[in-house]
Amino acid sequence: MTTANTPVLPLATDEAEALIAVARQAAEDRGVRAAVTVLDGGGHLLAFRRDDRAVLIAGETSTRKAFTALQLDAPTADVVDAVQPGGPFHTLPTALDRPLLFIAGGVPLHRDGRLIGAIGVGGGAPEQDHRIAVAAIEEVLGG
Repeated sequence: MTTANTPVLPLATDEAEALIAVARQAAEDRGVRAAVTVLDGGGHLLAFRRDDRAVLIAGETSTRKAFTALQLDAPTADVVDAVQPGGPFHTLPTALDRPLLFIAGGVPLHRDGRLIGAIGVGGGAPEQDHRIAVAAIEEVLGG
């Protein structure tokens, strides 16, 4: 049986909630007031949490980062340069109906090499948001 035909368990709600909990703790450890969004492989919301003290826009940015990472199957940190003027995907941010966000903090989630969802973190500096997302993935899904 090939990998493409082998069933992969979808991202479960308890895994999404665990990602949120670990990310929130990682944010708190770093002094970041964050919002965290977890989407399933179809782009549907599985879990969301915004720190009471986080700026309101953090909720929207975390969701857009997760959606962007899911759609491109790439961390948003890895595609920032590609959408800058002169970059190969300069027009991508305005090409779709649903707004994408090319700021670090969105990371796709994989199981057995297959895309199963994405996590987005907003509220800190982009590098902080990315590290928080990666920390949650490493602890909950093992990398």
